[in-house]
Amino acid sequence: MAYTSLRAAVLDLERHGQLLRVKEEVDPHLDIAEIHRQVFKRQGPAILFERVKGSPFQAVSNIYGTFERTAFLFRHTLDRVKRVIELKKDPTSMLKKPGRYLGAPFTALSALPMRSRFGASVTYGTTTIDQLPQIKSWPMDGGAFITMPQVYTEDPDVLGNVMQSNLGMYRIQLSGNDYIPNEEIGMHYQLHRGIGVHHTKYNKSDLPFRCSIFVGGPPSHAFSAIMPLPEGLSELTFAGMLAGRRFRYTRRDGHFLSADADFVITGEILKDIKKPEGPFGDHLGYYSLTHDFPVMRVHKVYHRKDPLWHFSVVGRPPMEDSSFGWLIHELVAPLTSQEFPGVKEIHAVDASGVHPLLLAIGNERYMPFRERKPEEILTIANRILGSGQTSLAKFLFIAAADDDPNLDTHDIAHFFQHILERVDWTRDLHFHTRTTIDTLDYSGTGWNEGSKLVVACRGDQRRTLRTTLPENFSLPAGFGEPLFCLPGVLAVRSPKFEVEKTAREQAESLCQWLERFDLPHIPLVLLVDDSRFASATLNNFLWVTFTRANPSHDVYGVQSFTDFKHWGCRGSLVIDARKKPHHAPELEVDPDVQKRAMELLGRYKF
Repeated sequence: MAYTSLRAAVLDLERHGQLLRVKEEVDPHLDIAEIHRQVFKRQGPAILFERVKGSPFQAVSNIYGTFERTAFLFRHTLDRVKRVIELKKDPTSMLKKPGRYLGAPFTALSALPMRSRFGASVTYGTTTIDQLPQIKSWPMDGGAFITMPQVYTEDPDVLGNVMQSNLGMYRIQLSGNDYIPNEEIGMHYQLHRGIGVHHTKYNKSDLPFRCSIFVGGPPSHAFSAIMPLPEGLSELTFAGMLAGRRFRYTRRDGHFLSADADFVITGEILKDIKKPEGPFGDHLGYYSLTHDFPVMRVHKVYHRKDPLWHFSVVGRPPMEDSSFGWLIHELVAPLTSQEFPGVKEIHAVDASGVHPLLLAIGNERYMPFRERKPEEILTIANRILGSGQTSLAKFLFIAAADDDPNLDTHDIAHFFQHILERVDWTRDLHFHTRTTIDTLDYSGTGWNEGSKLVVACRGDQRRTLRTTLPENFSLPAGFGEPLFCLPGVLAVRSPKFEVEKTAREQAESLCQWLERFDLPHIPLVLLVDDSRFASATLNNFLWVTFTRANPSHDVYGVQSFTDFKHWGCRGSLVIDARKKPHHAPELEVDPDVQKRAMELLGRYKF
């Protein structure tokens, strides 16, 4: 069954007991977002807000709230799309298993975008930006944002060619800051993204930089805007494949309109004008702060009859968008070795905010006749850090496949156990300093500036990890509450990080103190603000450690040394994962808002 609209998908969820209708009026200022968070936390259903304060439009969220519900939405097409992707990896599969792949080429060809002959349902009516649900998710957010946008732009060199267009999911600020109400909205994107490439080209031309923002439509449309696609496959075609229905479009006043969207905002991105955008509570669990970004001058806001405003709530993972990561892995796992030769698996860890931590497994084929040590996986690591979205990684742990054929990057605890049992801190640490990191990561030395660390591990087990401390173990003044996050990973409550020079002295003094103890079974020590929190769950360990550390500045070691510019240590590796003064604030829920959300949900059964 192909969904013709977002409402059709929502009603299908309702028929299967997967929808909560909130019938009373709810304030989009913080309250709607907290209701969403509470329902998501309970692994609850999709939510339809029938009365949004200040807006004539209904809103829906959490449709991708569980992996199972996401798979349900695409249950009729997911296997067919997988077959197309498998054929992309190995075209000879058609000859080997003709029964499985016979319809795969037709699946792709029949999904090509189609211009609608009969106009577009999206042009049923028009409205203004201030009439859209003004959903603000976190107290310090700079205004209301679109959190499930599909942003469409065309290459000025081939205007009108939809197959070479870009459809991406970029942050859109609807209100606040210096934007002229109903006339301007903020566009948050980086120049290396598809839309940024277009922006660069338009800057060199006299053509207006037209842009269309779609909200809603069949569920595949939002997912296609975030899907990393193989070269030559357009987002519009992929949306049609996953929907089981071609992406329909029309044009009005020179703008491209999705015929099946619930809303379309058309306008022109101002080429040489930027305005402050943000703050915004982001997927790392912190606020991304106010920075200058491009502005779009709004032309028109279209909507279909009885539309639904599709939104999500972003915050510390796991959140609803975690399902996107799961589905991407389900679809593109077969292409991993094609995109990254020699890579068996790669996993951007959701609990750490995705980009701060990558886990990978690579094949070692170099020098099979001598000592087993990291060689080819170092080349593979450089390929990973030099490619697309994975170039944003800050910590990359890569293991050799021949050490354990059953190693799985998605079994995170066991993967860390495998690494920490084998790693040689004198050899296996490889730093990239003064480089770029994710714009949303404030752990570095400046905006979009920081460092990277590759830990490349291969060889026999060197140590047995344990969760015990020597009887004579102690900590220097100011340090306390040593607690294990995982076997071999010790979190230590440390003095508050206030001044960098003092903080470095504290970390170095702890390393010197630890030299007096025999700790071969504890290869990793963390300096944290709250060791109870960091050690409470695996997700807490991942979030605290990898969102709060800048490798070049925050990695220390017991008996550290520098040998011809290679840094290592003979004892435990120490990571300073304390909050720093330059870090962005954590996301925190207003207690009164949380109380209101709990009281409202108490009146519903789900």
